[in-house]
Amino acid sequence: MHPKYKFELILIGVNIVKFYDRETEIKILKENEIQSRHNAVFTVLIGRRRTGKTTLVTRAFEGLDYAYLFVSRDSESVLCSKFQQTLEEQLGIHVYGTVSRFRDLFEVILKESLHRHFTIVFDEFQTLYKVNPAIFSEMQDLWDRYHRDSHLYLVVAGSIQSLMKRIFESENEPLYGRPTSKLTLRPFTTDVIKQIFSDHCPHYRNEDLLCLYMITGGVAKYIELLMDAGCYTKKGMLDYVCRQDSYFLTEGRDLMNQEFSDESTTYFSILQLIAGGLTTRSEIDGAMQKDSGVYLQNLEKNYQMVHRQTPLLAKPNSKVSTYGISDSFLRFWFRFVRPYQAIVERGQLQLLRQNMERHYEQFTGRTLELYFQTQAMESSSFTTVGNWWNRKGENEIDMIALNEFDHTGVVAEIKRNPKKIDLAYLQEKMGNLPPQTFGRYTLTPVGLSIEDM
Repeated sequence: MHPKYKFELILIGVNIVKFYDRETEIKILKENEIQSRHNAVFTVLIGRRRTGKTTLVTRAFEGLDYAYLFVSRDSESVLCSKFQQTLEEQLGIHVYGTVSRFRDLFEVILKESLHRHFTIVFDEFQTLYKVNPAIFSEMQDLWDRYHRDSHLYLVVAGSIQSLMKRIFESENEPLYGRPTSKLTLRPFTTDVIKQIFSDHCPHYRNEDLLCLYMITGGVAKYIELLMDAGCYTKKGMLDYVCRQDSYFLTEGRDLMNQEFSDESTTYFSILQLIAGGLTTRSEIDGAMQKDSGVYLQNLEKNYQMVHRQTPLLAKPNSKVSTYGISDSFLRFWFRFVRPYQAIVERGQLQLLRQNMERHYEQFTGRTLELYFQTQAMESSSFTTVGNWWNRKGENEIDMIALNEFDHTGVVAEIKRNPKKIDLAYLQEKMGNLPPQTFGRYTLTPVGLSIEDM
């Protein structure tokens, strides 16, 4: 088997469950765990919801002394009571009396780690902001006092990226500079998506693969839902999304509500406009009838939900730019579900399904471009990948992938239908690439279609 497709088998009764990919992440967690036997290690694990963070830590620490503590939205005293019980059950740490303050419980953990090695995992760590924001200052104080003599491996995982970034990357926050490692768990690569699909449906069509990529973007939970339901065709997947009990109908809203507290309506509207094809700042401002600059900056920098695209190799401050939604599922949800909430609420899901079918080919034309761009970057053959267009928005090239070390690259025209690829026209557009930036590269024109997935 190709090394990209490594996986492990977990036997559960008579069923075989495959644990895909994540070898690198597991290796890092295991190495950190070994290091923590000599001196304390503090790892921050970040990833959007449903990428498999919990499964990852469960797999990495299987057979080791560790406690998994899920931070729920309870009062501090109730949360500590739950943690106290878990610590006793999973690690045999006896806490006498009733602990109602997180500070006291964390100090018990650190004191225990002075003469014993074990791992503590706090999942959805950012929720402690809702419980008691002072907890982070208390953790800093205790960590600074005890960690030099401790044998604790502390892992904190979070899915709200804006809050996790604030907690650990803002110089004004107490836990800034305390972690010894940071790990980001990303969705599965295109190769792993294909391997999972092939294991469930060896003779899948590329059209079905494109639909799977459009809906899931490689997010583990979404792929699992579709594969477990036997949805191996485009029709089956879209039908499943539009079922009355569909997880996907509300998932986008749940993700957004988790991230946004204020001005959520404005953010929802901007993302819906981008998904609908209004991708320039002027188009968004015009549709909103207001200046969207601050909101777009927050979506890009703080929430990491959109990315600003400029022509490849353009100057970073170039005013020639468009915006795209970074997350494949949210791009799909904001195009086909969010604008039609009234239809969803009335249960007219057949109308929703018909609209998806009506606009599917047009929407997946861009999805196919994103697929090949992602695949090019994952291949490790290129150092930079993107699109190119001129100031007037003309001569657009679907993908340019460059290797800055050997000065080679490919320029691709990407179409769903291979018969519509015109390499002569592509070479004509290549003649418009600025020689001052592209002149040192040897570029090869290629055509890519759904047949090349």
